Amino acid sequence: MIALLRGKVANITSDTITLDVHGVGYLVYVTKLDIPNLMLEQEHSLHISTIVREDSITLFGFQQAKNREIFDILRSVNKVGPKLAMGILGAISVSDLAAAVQSKNTAILTKIPGIGKKTAERMCLELKNKLSKLSLVLPVAGANPIERKKPDPLKLALAQLDYRKSEIDRVLASETVPKEEEASIEARLRAALIFLAKQN
Repeated sequence: MIALLRGKVANITSDTITLDVHGVGYLVYVTKLDIPNLMLEQEHSLHISTIVREDSITLFGFQQAKNREIFDILRSVNKVGPKLAMGILGAISVSDLAAAVQSKNTAILTKIPGIGKKTAERMCLELKNKLSKLSLVLPVAGANPIERKKPDPLKLALAQLDYRKSEIDRVLASETVPKEEEASIEARLRAALIFLAKQN
């Protein structure tokens, strides 16, 4: 079974690309969201889901491995085949899909071509636990996404100079050392070193 292909894009249509891998052209179905990111004559890697039928072998490609997993999970829903699963992933982002499933928002799902009310309800019922197993971050209704603050560069610089955590904490709490938004890292580091020298 083919799981990954890397090669140059030889041809692009509305829903497929031909990937030239060492002279062999593979026809791969891709989502409408991925199409704009795939350039002719450029090399790309695609995570592949291989669907084997009695009369055909069809390849579906994704730029991210997690999207391939979600594609396979979508196909586990009754009445959702590979083409419809690709249509879903081409019409809605993974985070929006996960949020709609979590909140049972069938109105959003029924806007996707090919998804009726019954299929939307079935998706909400069958996908909630399956999507959570992929460690998707599902937004809570009405809540803003949490922004992770970047580490203070002064803290990193002092750590590289082998100062202990307790010493670094004292520096960051000191009023004599400018805060991150108040001065450059060079000026803050000079002030920190002066402060530490006085502590000894």
